[in-house]
Amino acid sequence: MPLTRPELRLPKMPRGIRAPFKTLGPSSVSSLLKIALDVAYVLLMVITAVLLLVFLASIFIPLANLNITVSNESGGRQQPLTRPLLLFGVGALTAYFGGFLLILRNLRMIFRTLTVGDPFRPENVRRLRQIGLILAIVTGGVWSIQGLVAARLAPGVMDSQGVGELLTPVFSVLVVFVLAEVFKEGARLRRESELTI
Repeated sequence: MPLTRPELRLPKMPRGIRAPFKTLGPSSVSSLLKIALDVAYVLLMVITAVLLLVFLASIFIPLANLNITVSNESGGRQQPLTRPLLLFGVGALTAYFGGFLLILRNLRMIFRTLTVGDPFRPENVRRLRQIGLILAIVTGGVWSIQGLVAARLAPGVMDSQGVGELLTPVFSVLVVFVLAEVFKEGARLRRESELTI
């Protein structure tokens, strides 16, 4: 009796109940989301490239007599725009968009495997872990920079973020790491089923 490769079988839906749309494989929701991610990736790449050019140009831009105004509902204050301040602001913004560019790059690779109908690949585990790590770095960076700006640039005008505002981003990072472990388990089960053939 010839051995055949086992197929993953989903439980059958009760009669009369059908999934409203196809989620994996070609011509599915995942392929539509992959196209959206591709478009967002290109746009984010353009934005990051422009910010990088602005960062490089800000090294040479003359800044004589330029001021910035930091304000809130109760007023504000003017402060001279210095080269370190400009480089810090544009550099932080470039790093922020660059981090999300890396996240989208990994998501595109994951969705590429979903459109093929083969999500439980070991490289998807690595990609999800990278997404979680980058998201954690971006979250920590934004939180630190906002605190620094509130303390140094705009004390009394801008408030620093509290620890409570970190709950949602930290929860998101943990969800991504849990999903990575789910994909790791799926890849392990798939490998074991292939070895038992």
